[in-house]
Amino acid sequence: MLVVAATGIIAGAFGSHGLKSRLTSEALDSWKIASNYSIFNGIALLAISMHPRFGKHAFAAPAIFLGSTIFSGSIALLVLNRERFRFLGPITPLGGTIMIAGLELKPSSETH
Repeated sequence: MLVVAATGIIAGAFGSHGLKSRLTSEALDSWKIASNYSIFNGIALLAISMHPRFGKHAFAAPAIFLGSTIFSGSIALLVLNRERFRFLGPITPLGGTIMIAGLELKPSSETH
């Protein structure tokens, strides 16, 4: 799942170098948020995958991956073309909710 972190790093670099002169500071801040969440969730997925019991959880990792993709992806598309992707605005919080559900499920799913 390092592809999530790598995507965030690439997006951050692209924002800093390729989009900086083309975006408003507000749009660039949104781009950075999307990039940072991808990086953080990629690291979380790596940590989860290394845990002896949690590494094969049926819901947590897929939810983090899906939620992160929806959350960060929708923000990035809205930054690039708000009018064309306006329908994604209400979907962004759904991605965040799915991502949080995956992160919250991991610690509570341990059985003794």
